[in-house]
Amino acid sequence: MIQKQAYIALDCGAESARVMVGILQQGQLQLEEIHRFPTGGISVGESLRWDVLQIFEELRIGVRKAAQLNLPIASLSADSWGLDFVLIRDQEPILTPPRHYRDPRNLVYYEEVRKQLGEDFIFEETGIQFMPINTIYQLAAAQEESPELLSFANKLIPMGDWFNYMFSGVAVGDASMVSTTQLYNPRKQEWSKPLIDALGLPHDLFPEIVPCGSILGPITQQVAESTGLASNTKVIASCSHDTGAAVVGSPAQSGQKDWAYLSSGTWSLLGVELDSPVITSKSRQYNFTNEVGLNNSIRLLKNISGLWVVQECRRKWESEGYSYDYSTLTEMASAASSLQSLINPNDPRFTTIGEMPEKIAAYCIESKQPVPESHGAFVRSSLESLALSYRKVLDELEETTGETLRTLHIVGGGSKNKLLNQLAANATGRRVLSGPSEATAIGNVLIQSLALGHLGSLSEIRHTIRNSFEIEEYLPHNQPIWDQAYQRFLKLP
Repeated sequence: MIQKQAYIALDCGAESARVMVGILQQGQLQLEEIHRFPTGGISVGESLRWDVLQIFEELRIGVRKAAQLNLPIASLSADSWGLDFVLIRDQEPILTPPRHYRDPRNLVYYEEVRKQLGEDFIFEETGIQFMPINTIYQLAAAQEESPELLSFANKLIPMGDWFNYMFSGVAVGDASMVSTTQLYNPRKQEWSKPLIDALGLPHDLFPEIVPCGSILGPITQQVAESTGLASNTKVIASCSHDTGAAVVGSPAQSGQKDWAYLSSGTWSLLGVELDSPVITSKSRQYNFTNEVGLNNSIRLLKNISGLWVVQECRRKWESEGYSYDYSTLTEMASAASSLQSLINPNDPRFTTIGEMPEKIAAYCIESKQPVPESHGAFVRSSLESLALSYRKVLDELEETTGETLRTLHIVGGGSKNKLLNQLAANATGRRVLSGPSEATAIGNVLIQSLALGHLGSLSEIRHTIRNSFEIEEYLPHNQPIWDQAYQRFLKLP
């Protein structure tokens, strides 16, 4: 066993990013945050975009700080949100600031592409959940509004893979990220040629697909010189999609089938880990998605609108002079009355930026429920509604897979919200195991260790996690009351 080895995780979220150093020693992992910074979209005219060059520079600053720790750093890897992409050409690493998945133009082309190609055809090819933010609809918009840009580009690089490209010079697409685009066939494990042809897109625009855990090569000379890392430091495509990394970072017992995972953050991604895709009438009916993970496993999951609603409420209140951190908001929600008003967090009105408390109030009026009377009540309503949506998805997963799901593993930043964890147990009627909160970075780091031969298997990865991090248990309470609330929830518009 290697006595001590270090790895860098470049963990980029839609709200913030951080550079983490993981130290693996004697079967235990220690994780340290070295650098953190906000990400977020920037408005350019009527579009919403990512300032990826600034994000890359902040990542490089973090890597420089990590190099100064004088640890035996073997490798680094980036992960990020899915769906968005950067267009490159030859020596030009970026042709235009990439669009944000919440850019308003996507909605128009979402409807057009589904009508033009047919939902049956799209789902049979990809097994991916229909959402306006998917890459396929972003590309349709780009093709219509800026075809010259697509013609000029010679590669489309998914977001997390682009950061790896900037550190390694290797332009590929990791399978975990590529599988989210709704342009990938998980049965054939390749880009969907029929879909690409139907859209009239050139095949050479799409990069080579590499498996999760692929060693891309050493860092570039420029990166070595600008950060102080050793020139033989490897860049690894761990799971470039953050959910793929987070699922690997779940402390579940490999081989057991009675558990589901919830990657809790801006988005809530709830699903199960399977050996093969489930592309059936039932999975389509429930709008499940089949995404690729480590060892070509399948994440059968659904995207739920997560803590986004609370984040947007907080942002609006801050503009009005109320400055709350998330701990304070949770305390306020804990003190508010329970199950007064419920919302459907996946209603399209709640997916867009701006005026979130007003949207919640309007929804309550339309559904003949009382409007929350305090900021704490708004947050509690949002969290309880989110927890009830977990129950709905878990029930649908059981029906789709035929498995009984007794345990819900909640990982990611949202797992630190003890109120939401307990609400999730109450609403679902299932045992909740919470943690680790840094599952994405942990998964990222330990996939690197697996790629380099420092760990031997996924089972060993998860054993290391259970041996290294505290896991909290939450058991359900007040089931009859929550059963009644669930029936109310199911009747919401």
